[in-house]
Amino acid sequence: MSLHFNPRDITWLAFNERVLQEAMDENVPLHLRIRFLGIFSNNLDEFFRVRVAGLKRAMDFKEKVIAESFYQPPSKILQKINDIVMTHQLNFDKTWKKIQAEMAEHKVIIKTSKNLTAKQKEFVRRYFDEVVESNVIPILLHENTPMPYMRDKSLYLGVAMRKKDWQYSSNYAIIEIPSRFVGRFVLLPTEDPEEKDVMLLEDVITFNLPHIFSYFGYDEFAANAFKVTKDAELELDNDIKTNFAEKIEKGLKNRRKGKPTRFVFDKDMDKALLEMLIRKLNLTKKDSIIPGGKIHNFKHFMDFPDVFEKYEKPVERTSFTHPAFENTERVTDVILKHDVLLTFPYHKYNPVIDLLREAAMDPDVKSIQITAYRLASSSKIINALIYAARNGKEVTVMLELQARFDEESNLEWKEMLEPEGITVLVGIPNKKVHAKLCVIKKRSHNKTIQYGFISTGNFNEKTARIYGDHLIMTSDRGIMADINKVFNVLKKPKDDFLPVLKTCKNLLVCPQFMREKIVHHIDKEIEEARAGRKTEIIVKANSVSDRALIEKLYEAAQEGVHIRMIVRGIYCAVNQSDFKEKIKAISIVDEYLEHARVMYFYNKGAEDMYISSADWMTRNLDYRIEAAAKITDKSLKKELKDILDIQLKDNVKARILDKKLSNEYISNGKEECRSQIETYRYLKAKTNKK
Repeated sequence: MSLHFNPRDITWLAFNERVLQEAMDENVPLHLRIRFLGIFSNNLDEFFRVRVAGLKRAMDFKEKVIAESFYQPPSKILQKINDIVMTHQLNFDKTWKKIQAEMAEHKVIIKTSKNLTAKQKEFVRRYFDEVVESNVIPILLHENTPMPYMRDKSLYLGVAMRKKDWQYSSNYAIIEIPSRFVGRFVLLPTEDPEEKDVMLLEDVITFNLPHIFSYFGYDEFAANAFKVTKDAELELDNDIKTNFAEKIEKGLKNRRKGKPTRFVFDKDMDKALLEMLIRKLNLTKKDSIIPGGKIHNFKHFMDFPDVFEKYEKPVERTSFTHPAFENTERVTDVILKHDVLLTFPYHKYNPVIDLLREAAMDPDVKSIQITAYRLASSSKIINALIYAARNGKEVTVMLELQARFDEESNLEWKEMLEPEGITVLVGIPNKKVHAKLCVIKKRSHNKTIQYGFISTGNFNEKTARIYGDHLIMTSDRGIMADINKVFNVLKKPKDDFLPVLKTCKNLLVCPQFMREKIVHHIDKEIEEARAGRKTEIIVKANSVSDRALIEKLYEAAQEGVHIRMIVRGIYCAVNQSDFKEKIKAISIVDEYLEHARVMYFYNKGAEDMYISSADWMTRNLDYRIEAAAKITDKSLKKELKDILDIQLKDNVKARILDKKLSNEYISNGKEECRSQIETYRYLKAKTNKK
């Protein structure tokens, strides 16, 4: 049988379309719709920086490797990407135009250099003089001079300038918009106290162009925004087999050298200037040259000013204390008695930080070991660890220096932690450490006691407010023993570290052994299906793209195993014609980012349940250190299963993942179920029962 798969990158674009759908949905609060436009834009930037760049480099690989890794030739995928992105750009522009009209109804106006009041003109001149001008350095462009270095994440103005007595020719310049230093949005004074006027920094600069170029005596100016997205010079997520992958030198410096992968510009830009920029950037028709609207680098709109009428946050969008920690003084005491499952952002993140703070002060605590992938900018986690070290605890932090686009921040954390006497580990060569683990060790009454936590998401108190994740706090001896084994490997990495990880009995670990165990579980369900008994597999993940596991799911579906999937992003599986039981897959995109990874196998009624840091992707399963914790407490297993069932019933924010990637909402005529709201109510009801 010829098996079918959707190319990973095309399914990712389908996910980003779901994000755009949220911006298009008039039932979503206006400020959140603007934020979704920002998320869509930021997602697309990273996609071109990494995936499109990787596809272009992959075009040189051998045909067999290409077929195994991408399902289709990269050139064909790149053409599809360009077509889809152009369509998305049109929908984006229409959506933004509609949102601006709705903003105007709320008396929120985005002003340009052409529609300012006299008072606002004076304010903009003064603001430019006092705040902006020192950060603005124009670069004149000439045919015979090379293109200056273009910063990847920056926005630029292309400026065409001419004098009235010139018939045809113009002079050109580019200006980098200094939003990193000044901020993208400027609030203007208004005559009407209820009106909120917002001006973008590039329009502040455009208004002041006659002042900036006063030395040259130009009479006419035209300024239009553009941006360049570059190859991030990263590996191809290990999608390509390592024997053939390019050996790309790591490090931030290499990103300066990255080739442009996308050029997005204001479609009203001066034609001669546009042609000059395309020539100087060495772009061709094969590259993504995308005309767009006036505003680019829309990612900043994720932080659009709070200028709308006060938004009353629904109670279902607030966090509350887990009932296990109500009326208790110490988190540690609770964890030593029984496991606690935290589900963010419904539960508050405080117990995680409190546990580390308690450990920092507890005289019996001897050591803390923790992994760190992406941390909050002012991390309370790190703060607790520093105080633990100052109190004489042995603290070990695994900092992943290859955490994409967080490398620089993690290097800074390393420089901060080491002078405090904290041991900073930087992982295993060619293996990212993506597991979310913590183990705390104490000696009390001549006994060694260990406890800690395992999570599906980063130890980051900021993202825990908007990312849907699970974290189990436990003192289970078996789990703690396995976490220690992982840290032993990280502390003394050897070429052959797999035998050590293979001895883990309570954690499923990557590389290699999580994959083996997943296959084992699916095989057991296949056996039960062949015997005519009840079977069920539920997988919740961010992405499902690993070919071998998808083929194993196909095998299970052919035998009649009941399979349901909740996949937020990439989903490469396609239902085949001869499946006895169709794989039912949905994607939920709502106000919170669905980030948890959960696996459920019926297993003759034993109901094996895991929470995991790993997606079903080749990079996670074979090229990263990952961990999945088996949930053994019956009440916690039921809680996780109940939450999965709620999500599978979603008929408001769930889309069907089908072969055509049509992103159709589920419409089944049943009672309305918006899973994020119903999950809040379910967990809150448990608090009220306490």
